[in-house]
Amino acid sequence: MSGIALAGLAWTALVVLLTWLASLARHDVSLVDRVWPVCIVGAGLVYFALLPGHTPRGLCMAVLGTAWAVRLCLYITWRNWGHGEDRRYQAIRARNQPGFAFKSLYLVFALQAVLAWFVSAPFLPGMAAARPIGWIDIAGIALALFGLFFEAIGDAQMARFKANAANEGKVMDRGLWRYTRHPNYFGEACVWWGLWLIAIGGAGLSGAAWTVVSPLLMTWLLLRVSGVRMLEADIGERRPAYRAYIARTNAFVPGPVRNSKAP
Repeated sequence: MSGIALAGLAWTALVVLLTWLASLARHDVSLVDRVWPVCIVGAGLVYFALLPGHTPRGLCMAVLGTAWAVRLCLYITWRNWGHGEDRRYQAIRARNQPGFAFKSLYLVFALQAVLAWFVSAPFLPGMAAARPIGWIDIAGIALALFGLFFEAIGDAQMARFKANAANEGKVMDRGLWRYTRHPNYFGEACVWWGLWLIAIGGAGLSGAAWTVVSPLLMTWLLLRVSGVRMLEADIGERRPAYRAYIARTNAFVPGPVRNSKAP
């Protein structure tokens, strides 16, 4: 199956190469965020197309992955439309001048292609497995669906909050955001742990344990790289009310509101 796996890598490489060319014209490296889900699930659909025979498990993984990708791609595109390059990428651009236009090809785009390929890992053994769907699969499907709805609800709540001019400068601490500062990230992690469980249900630990790199990598990215850490790096200085929010609300896994006060 190595040839099929490399076909998935070729897909992610092609998508980011085309996006890099578009970023040169738009002067906007953050376009890569819009194609990130397309890279990951596109690789999974390549596996699905090239594998001999389509199982109910493979179809289920394809549907779940596609639903995740379409929602996230459309949401990020809608959210970022007309706002130019994200400030996180503006900071990366500033640190890597001169010549960032070329440097971004490997610092941002090639890196994203490889990471997306690793995240797509559960699709290959899961879609290739011929075992009947069992309880592990059902648990994985339930977890992935929960994650999909959790992140979609969180994003919708934040969108409504920002659309209200009366909330300008305020901290969103309602709905799911009352119990976790990043319900969208928590939901996303649940999707990938769920897809990994489905792969385990099909191929077993001996055939799919290695694909734990996918949910581990995704969770690490969400917590320590492009997610929580980067978004909250200076938000306490820019928005002092956010410090109190941090003191009373879990960063990732939902939990009860704490009564502690920000220092």
